[in-house]
Amino acid sequence: MAPSVEVISPTPVPSIEAKLDQKSASSGFIREPLKYSGSLDEYKSFDVTPVIGREFSDLQLTDILNDEAKIRDLAITVSRRGVVFFRNQSLNSDEQKILGQKLGELTGKPATSKLHRHAVNNSGRNITVNEHGKLDDEISVISSEVNRKLYGNRFFSDAQNLASEGWHADITFERVPSDYAILKITHSPEDQTGGDTLWASGYEVYDRLSPPIQKLADTLTAVHHQPSFNKIAQEHGIELIDGDRGAPENTGFDFKASHPLVRTNPVTGWKSLFGAAGQVDNGWIEGVSKYESEILKKYFRQLIAENHDLQVRFKWETNDLAIWDNRSVFHSATNDYDGKRQGNRVVSLGEIPYHDPVSKSRREALAAEV
Repeated sequence: MAPSVEVISPTPVPSIEAKLDQKSASSGFIREPLKYSGSLDEYKSFDVTPVIGREFSDLQLTDILNDEAKIRDLAITVSRRGVVFFRNQSLNSDEQKILGQKLGELTGKPATSKLHRHAVNNSGRNITVNEHGKLDDEISVISSEVNRKLYGNRFFSDAQNLASEGWHADITFERVPSDYAILKITHSPEDQTGGDTLWASGYEVYDRLSPPIQKLADTLTAVHHQPSFNKIAQEHGIELIDGDRGAPENTGFDFKASHPLVRTNPVTGWKSLFGAAGQVDNGWIEGVSKYESEILKKYFRQLIAENHDLQVRFKWETNDLAIWDNRSVFHSATNDYDGKRQGNRVVSLGEIPYHDPVSKSRREALAAEV
């Protein structure tokens, strides 16, 4: 008798059509991709790699904060390039929040999607966001000291785990996850070395799948799960945020959500591998056997971690800032330093993830533009 195969049944999740009925239809997420108007062309910029990343050399974000055309073009640029970098920014924490919300609003996110209130990295940790002692639930203070305390050796420079285990996208365990994130580094390691961040293009990962595997991935969903928050809360006596974490759907302590394995970005119209890397380490790909799920998860992480030509690496200095699109990139911090590194991260919430079956891959779309 053949051995039985455990199939991971799909978690009950609304169909694409049902999701559209809930939010997308009213906001027009399945739509023509948004077009860049050229309003940022007056500023010096360069592509950091052919696939991912752009850096603006002389643009202060405070100068365009009230210019909706430029903020919209900035959002489109971030979504197309994955991540965009700015040096020595004067933007304060309140202005960072304004920018984070505008990026999503001006590209059509639901009115109910605001800024994320992180269950753990919130004002309850008593880490101030500026020199005036301000606490703010809508800013996640990314602190090496706090991470080492809460998460153990994972964030120490002498840890013996693989650095590639750090690849992830932000807060995909939420039912309404992030569209854009903004991180400004406020404290660099004292010796000014170490603590780089890498980003990888989910668009390009999808394009590197063979057509048969693309067709399979297009049909699948994955459970994103973050069980460590409840463990941390119990071990350290932390009270987690239960209520509206920036969108009415983001409640409860399960920190688990089912999303399409391949996600369409509404700004570009491009497909990106979404259900991969750290966000599904404790989750699974639905509708396949447990063994098949593990094989696919391992393969997807390998494509992200072992292809340096779909990655970009950024060396931070104090007051540098990055904006990225969590729908279409993965990122990973480099924990190769012992000093203090701290930054303010604003995470905007977007739409319920969906897969548009007629959307194109990045390579297909760019080829059609020529």
